Amino acid sequence: MSGITQNYDNHSKSPSKYFLVALGLIGAHMIWAFFVMATAFSLSSLMSGLFTIAILMIAFYARRHALGVQDRVIRLEEQIRLERILGSESREEIHGMATEQLIGLRFASDGEVAALFRTIVEETIEDRKEIKKRVKVWRADHQRI
Repeated sequence: MSGITQNYDNHSKSPSKYFLVALGLIGAHMIWAFFVMATAFSLSSLMSGLFTIAILMIAFYARRHALGVQDRVIRLEEQIRLERILGSESREEIHGMATEQLIGLRFASDGEVAALFRTIVEETIEDRKEIKKRVKVWRADHQRI
């Protein structure tokens, strides 16, 4: 995707094919385990069904945890970037911004981020999608996981 110009319409990233295939296989096993439980209940089929549920919980928790870490890294990167661009006199406002706001700002180019920052602060825009929609010169991020 690095050759494609990134914008609001194409910037979002879907879960990896590996994750989707793994979920599909786990889901198929869960359906099979519950089918076996319904037709010929046994302790083995119950344990298989419970194990499948546990694996699904781990998969979703791991994904949620990774996204949370990614958001924290984005927050830190944007705080550093904004301090570099806006100066240390804006430090208090920068560090007072919500993570959602900083995530929305990450795609704004260095040339427009100061004005967009002011707009967000003055209008108290909190929705990251709304902030992204206001970005005119997109700063692509092709290294996301």
